[in-house]
Amino acid sequence: MNETFTLAHLSDLHLSSLNDVKVRELLNKRIYGYLKWQLKRRAEHRREVLDALLLNLQHTTPDHIAVTGDLTHLGLPREFREVRNLLQSLGSPSRVTVIPGNHDTYVSTDWNSTFALWTDYMLSDEAHLGAKAGTNVETTFPSLRVRGIAALIGVSTARPSAPLLAVGSVGQVQLQKLEKILVETGKQRLFRVVLIHHPPVDGTVSWRKRLTDASAFRSVLDQHGVELILHGHAHRSSLKHLETTAGTVPAFGVPSASALGRTSSRRARYHLYRCKANPRGWEMVVTVMCYSPAQQRFTEEIEKDVLLPRPLG
Repeated sequence: MNETFTLAHLSDLHLSSLNDVKVRELLNKRIYGYLKWQLKRRAEHRREVLDALLLNLQHTTPDHIAVTGDLTHLGLPREFREVRNLLQSLGSPSRVTVIPGNHDTYVSTDWNSTFALWTDYMLSDEAHLGAKAGTNVETTFPSLRVRGIAALIGVSTARPSAPLLAVGSVGQVQLQKLEKILVETGKQRLFRVVLIHHPPVDGTVSWRKRLTDASAFRSVLDQHGVELILHGHAHRSSLKHLETTAGTVPAFGVPSASALGRTSSRRARYHLYRCKANPRGWEMVVTVMCYSPAQQRFTEEIEKDVLLPRPLG
């Protein structure tokens, strides 16, 4: 099997104009995020950077695009509508997979005016869903989409949290479903990619931004195997490693896809992962695409081979 699968990974778009926000919409945790947006983040997260990303994706032509959360800034219905338009520009729901982040669930919101707008970008393949649409985050995830040699497994860590906290959790129900998905896709010898917003490896983010049940999540991956973990949340490029029974699994994080970047390390990037099977298991080449403010476009920053664990059995 010589098939190659190319996946583009972007995250933390923080797409928001926040035009005409009503005071009543801010009488909760959102007031903190709104003030931070006005004082700092609206100068950092720029639509022109996203437009440059869309243009660059037309040239790199990945087979699929994964967006790992924080597509909005305050989780307002108007932001969900803005993001819906952007997703349609990225590609059809069959070519784009979305999972939510903590900013998308800043506070508890009505499903029909928010996540329902993204449903077709989040749901599992019909065969694995039993043709039953999700009506909330808990019933929608974990999701499973099989594309060629790849199994894209979406896990939601998005939960409303207290002010000044940005923690997330997977939860026991999702973990039980995740076990079954990993077993099933492992038997099919698929390249299993877990998409998650919060980094699952300790030391990637601070305590107030952590994944609270990271240990339980890692235990499931250790027992049943996985080839690749992709996350956002940290707003910087990172590569950590998760030690499992099957071998060392890379966990990649990407910066915000819309960031001008106060420093070069915080500048907008997205990753391309080119994966294919070899006689010993899997091989992968990672290409980092970085936004250049001077050129106002994304350019290739680095390309490297990455070792992957051998399959179980």
